Amino acid sequence: MRSDIVIIGGGPAGLAAAVAAAKYDPSLDIMILERDAELGGILNQCIHNGFGLHTFNEELTGPEYAERFEAQLPDLGIKFMLNTMVLDVASSSVTAVNSDQGLFNIECGAVILCMGCRERPRGALNIPGLRPAGVFTAGTAQRLVNIEGYMPGKEVVILGSGDIGLIMARRMTLEGAKVKAVCELMPYSGGLKRNIVQCLDDFGIPLFLSHTVIDIKGKERVTSVVIAEVDSNSKPIPGTEEEITCDTLLLSCGLIPENELSRAAGIKINPSTNGPVVNESFETSIKGIFACGNVLHVHDLVDYVSEESARAGISAAKYVKSSSFGEDCSVIEIKAGTGVRYTVPSFIRLGEIDDNVTVRFRSGNVYKNSYVDVLFDGEQKYHRRKQIITPGEMEQVILKKEDLEKAAGEITVAITES
Repeated sequence: MRSDIVIIGGGPAGLAAAVAAAKYDPSLDIMILERDAELGGILNQCIHNGFGLHTFNEELTGPEYAERFEAQLPDLGIKFMLNTMVLDVASSSVTAVNSDQGLFNIECGAVILCMGCRERPRGALNIPGLRPAGVFTAGTAQRLVNIEGYMPGKEVVILGSGDIGLIMARRMTLEGAKVKAVCELMPYSGGLKRNIVQCLDDFGIPLFLSHTVIDIKGKERVTSVVIAEVDSNSKPIPGTEEEITCDTLLLSCGLIPENELSRAAGIKINPSTNGPVVNESFETSIKGIFACGNVLHVHDLVDYVSEESARAGISAAKYVKSSSFGEDCSVIEIKAGTGVRYTVPSFIRLGEIDDNVTVRFRSGNVYKNSYVDVLFDGEQKYHRRKQIITPGEMEQVILKKEDLEKAAGEITVAITES
């Protein structure tokens, strides 16, 4: 079996990459491999609105957003296989398995990794207590309610204030459950400000910052949880314990990019994102393998996923069509400076950008009335004031090619306090 480009994952990243590559060169043979029974990925269970404001200039639900891309596949000649699990990836081949073809291999010119991310489970959180029914990740609860039509419980406590947890606080409330508390280990929320307002404040749901769950009670089913305030080292403070009766605990404690295939292929991984290190074209450390979406770094907005994935799709198409793609290009390294956890991309090849390049990053803490600085070889070239910068919201700077050409070899993105 042969394809020009193989895309692993049929969620928002995979769909956007496929559509962009096909539009760039309609002659390309593009194959999407998706392990689920349908395309769309996590968007299928995100029935709330707020998607598409940047991409389509209108507000859509998750399924509507995915459908906009899926509807383009037949006309663009993009093929896909569902219920197909990829087992191994190399720069020129992909090994997969499904019930129809069995074990098979696809020879290809380029691979785009779009496997998305998974939730951090209870086992990774070290919460003491028994293992009763009623403990779910927020994403699992979202699928149960929005797709399967089941309510996980009636009295709910949520641990973690990521966007999925905040959205599920509202969703469970609308379905008749009582959400008693949202607890967050950090002194700040991990979600978007708009979700805190629309999902918690508007429904009178309390948010306990610097709090965590220290015990789960109940034998057959959760009967209560014990929460406590934590100190600056995230250790529970004795005497601050409070028991909350509930029958359900939802966990929204972070997302982990699905990079088992990436690691097995020998791709260099950024320890801050748990995703591949990429350049301006979203090409990984292995030539011909590209990465985009939440497998690269966890995004706030699906519109940003689509934007980056389109770039990855076009880059993969250029790579397939040109033997000189990325050759003889001067390389500039982008470093994460003070207050910045990581940047995407990590490298820029001047020969592969048009007029500018967008660099996205996350802060490591909350900063108020601070500045985003970009330094070229130690000299400040960009200085922008921000009223508030939080780890829960992605930031970005747009660097012009004419400025980049003046940089000798290193760019630093940093946050400085006023």
